[in-house]
Amino acid sequence: MRRTFVSNERNEGALTAVIEFLSAFTLFLMILTAFLSLAQLQMGSNDPDVDRLDRAASLGLDRLTSGEGWYVPMGDGLDYANSTSDWHHYSAEALHEGRVQPGLVMNHRLDADRIHALHNITEEGMAVGLGLDADMSLHLSIQVVESQQVNRSQTYLFYGGTERSSAPSSSTSYRSFQQDGELLRVVLEVHDGGRKNAVLHLTEVVSRPSQSGPEWIEMRNPNDFAIPLKGWSLNHTSSGQATNMLFQSGVVSGQSIALFTGDASSQEVGNATHIVDLGLRGFLGVGQLSGLGDGQGVLILRYTQLDEVTPADVMRVEWGGDTGTFPVTGQSLSWDGTDRFSADSWRLEDNPSPGAVPS
Repeated sequence: MRRTFVSNERNEGALTAVIEFLSAFTLFLMILTAFLSLAQLQMGSNDPDVDRLDRAASLGLDRLTSGEGWYVPMGDGLDYANSTSDWHHYSAEALHEGRVQPGLVMNHRLDADRIHALHNITEEGMAVGLGLDADMSLHLSIQVVESQQVNRSQTYLFYGGTERSSAPSSSTSYRSFQQDGELLRVVLEVHDGGRKNAVLHLTEVVSRPSQSGPEWIEMRNPNDFAIPLKGWSLNHTSSGQATNMLFQSGVVSGQSIALFTGDASSQEVGNATHIVDLGLRGFLGVGQLSGLGDGQGVLILRYTQLDEVTPADVMRVEWGGDTGTFPVTGQSLSWDGTDRFSADSWRLEDNPSPGAVPS
């Protein structure tokens, strides 16, 4: 009987020692994990930078696809009292001045009006609204993956932002919606940095208007996101004189046309979304007042990065001189959509079409 008692006592002691060891080891792992997390060190395959991108992409997509979104207008500061979920009813200028978190879902479905209204939001404005860090950029795509409608499958309803190839690392989140006989997919990419490469295009220029009309310049935004005009400039050189127009405000919506004119009140606008009067600033003329050179001139579109001093030429149009292109009264110079710097990419049009989508 005594041997049995001693054996049980030893077994109980061994079991207690094992339990105490496992408890102490578990506590050690918990403390070690907490320390590494606070110190932002990595253990095993976990990378804090990648985790940060993963969280940003996941949370950003959730904010984008979990509700209607909201907009806070700008008054004397952000006017929270008049915030609204109807952000898609506001202009690009208003959304750029205020604060917007776009939401695309209404009644558990992707809302077509809200998707279309994404063209009025800048990439920077969306990044702020989705809560991304200042050093992050994004790319958003909304695709019809499958559809019962003809020519709808594999088409994009929205595709814009910073390309992944310009950033050292990225993270992607997506969500699919089945509605109205279609499979729609929303994909949000969040990048660690990345260089934005959004451009504007000069598409048509009138330097010799007919019937005492205004001079005008047509500009198109080929991107899906809106582009702020701050940092963009127009430079004109003619007869040894140069004039420069540096924009401090304004926004050009995605996939839209802007007209810069010498007189907004008499300007034919066509389907242009934005009309900017540069006659009041002396850059463009109307009637007998000339801003652009009639016989010879060079017009350059430039952009200055916010962290740079020297502007970069984005597009150039030249007439007269050695170009062989001499517009007469009533003609326009129209870009053919090829080289942005070659005089051979511009042709004379007898019937100018301000505000028309280029063919």
